[in-house]
Amino acid sequence: MAGAVALLTLIISVLLTAFAWPSVRSSVHDIPLAVVGPAPAADRVSASLAERMPDAFAVTEVADTATAERLIRDREVYGAIDVSAGPPRVMIASAASAPVAQALQGVATALARAQAPAGSPAVAVRDVVALPADDPRGAGLAAGALPLVMGGLLAAALLTSLVRGTGRRVTGALAFAVTGGLAMAAILQFWLGSLDGAYLANAGAVALTIAATALTVLGLESLLGAAGLGAGAAVMMLIGNPFAGTSTAPEMLPGWSGALGQLLPPGAGGHLLRSTAFFDGHDAARSLTVLTAWVVLGAALCLISGVRARGRSGATISATVAPSPSPSPSTAAA
Repeated sequence: MAGAVALLTLIISVLLTAFAWPSVRSSVHDIPLAVVGPAPAADRVSASLAERMPDAFAVTEVADTATAERLIRDREVYGAIDVSAGPPRVMIASAASAPVAQALQGVATALARAQAPAGSPAVAVRDVVALPADDPRGAGLAAGALPLVMGGLLAAALLTSLVRGTGRRVTGALAFAVTGGLAMAAILQFWLGSLDGAYLANAGAVALTIAATALTVLGLESLLGAAGLGAGAAVMMLIGNPFAGTSTAPEMLPGWSGALGQLLPPGAGGHLLRSTAFFDGHDAARSLTVLTAWVVLGAALCLISGVRARGRSGATISATVAPSPSPSPSTAAA
């Protein structure tokens, strides 16, 4: 009993740490940001940002507003502060990250007040890539992160329990990825209004994420049994989901956790879905590569397991049908 209590205490502590630590310790750091204006003015803004919020922004200085807007639409920066004419103006992309957009508005307001301390100037804000009107806070996309992970895990668990044969399980996982992607994208886009963009592209992003998760866990289970199933579920749920940064931004997560999350299916899938839904597929190449690599890895693990199983089966059959030794002459005469 004491051992069971200790194990349960450890499990609940790990769960709390995995899900609470990224949220509690999240902050603005190394956020890509453009500053628009002549070099002297842009340098002053960059210096002011570095003084007020050290290491908060990775600043790219550009000469004109059009260039900054292109960088935002290409997902190279999260927003821009424009000081090319008069008080600071801010361009945001709430579809990239609502918390980052809010932080940028606060920074621009502070800069404007520093320039005109006597008044309280209103900062002009333009949302270059806005969230849908039906879901202006991006709640649907944030809430959809967990079902994306759970869909792949449930597929692996059910297929392992109900379907025999590695090939049938892989086929079932791929079929469910397609139908699950179509269903989830339809709910988010047509019912909840949380997604824009092309429906089939959004469904493809969801399907690829489910396939990456399901095939990886299936492959681990096929090689290691229940231990592989548990290990795959732990990696996807306790590391991949909290470190995905879907509700905020990977750059807001503490330390190395955001970068790690983007290398796992939940983080890569959330990033890919934002790209297809709001940015016409820009900055999707890395996420596509990560998800495809996990799909290939899972399929390779399943293939290796199938080859091993066939080898063991062939060896068993050979041993079963092997001819018995011929009797010796003396035994036959007797």
